[in-house]
Amino acid sequence: MEHLPDNWKTFLAGYADFPALADTLRRLEERRRVRTVFPPPGSVFRAFELTAPEKVRAVIAGQDPYHEPGQAQGLAFSVPAGTKLPPSLRNIFREYASDTGYPVPASGDLTLWARAGVLLLNAVLTVDSGCAASHAKSFGWENFSDAVIRALSAKGAKIAFLLWGSHAAAKRPLIDEKKHLVVVSAHPSPLSARRGFFGSRPFSRVTAFNGMNWIGEE
Repeated sequence: MEHLPDNWKTFLAGYADFPALADTLRRLEERRRVRTVFPPPGSVFRAFELTAPEKVRAVIAGQDPYHEPGQAQGLAFSVPAGTKLPPSLRNIFREYASDTGYPVPASGDLTLWARAGVLLLNAVLTVDSGCAASHAKSFGWENFSDAVIRALSAKGAKIAFLLWGSHAAAKRPLIDEKKHLVVVSAHPSPLSARRGFFGSRPFSRVTAFNGMNWIGEE
């Protein structure tokens, strides 16, 4: 069964409903017996494995994992190295290059961002193959991701929350904006990127707020 890292269990004490999370994971195991589920086993909590709670400097909120084979790896918007970039990630990189002046990353694997302090958090951590949002509002993941954001807001220092699209923007009331930066914009998908994502300059705004270095250096 998937396991949330111990440091996150400690951090989320008093915020997360751990019996409910255990039930979610039990149901996930049952689902895997009859359906192909992404990300693959062992990767559901990868974002938490790569980014310790005390290291979080930014949160990028996604909706749920990619639902096509070979894409989801437990990090919102990220794909394994060598994988063709999904349209939303291609637009994220376009804004990244325009905003920071850095070149477009050579790989869609955002592990460097995660290790530098970016929690790549999907509101729903799993999905059935070929069926977007299939685990939304049915597995209890939303309550868990809400708890993560509440705990980070309460315990973290100078965290930037990047909320792209209406689904992510719904998390805004969970965040103390007197302590943290909240950047809300359109989703980077091709359907909406030109309606407020392009030109929103989220990366430089985070750097100006807390010194976040997006090239993956500590």
